[in-house]
Amino acid sequence: MSVIVELSIFPMDKGISVAAYVARAVQIIEEGGLAFALNPMGTCIEGEWEEVMEVVHRCFKALQKDSDRIYLTLKADYRKGPSGRLQRKVAAVQEKLSTGKGAGRAQSLA
Repeated sequence: MSVIVELSIFPMDKGISVAAYVARAVQIIEEGGLAFALNPMGTCIEGEWEEVMEVVHRCFKALQKDSDRIYLTLKADYRKGPSGRLQRKVAAVQEKLSTGKGAGRAQSLA
């Protein structure tokens, strides 16, 4: 069983460029040892519910240390079954596109 979440988290009181704070959160995610994929609007993380929520909590606490206002969105997809969906979901769409069964054109972020 696994959950995939997409986390977007950044301070709202640190000016227009928040890349350093996002990098801090991504470093915490990486240190958590879970599968993850960074994208332009957030970071997808896969693991067991408790593990993923602990990483999200650690990201929040890290930014809270020097931020008075934090923006956070969290989307979750929980599904019973094997892990590894983070890669399989993308691969399934890419396979449809390569065989001409996809609608329109998509561009991979990888």
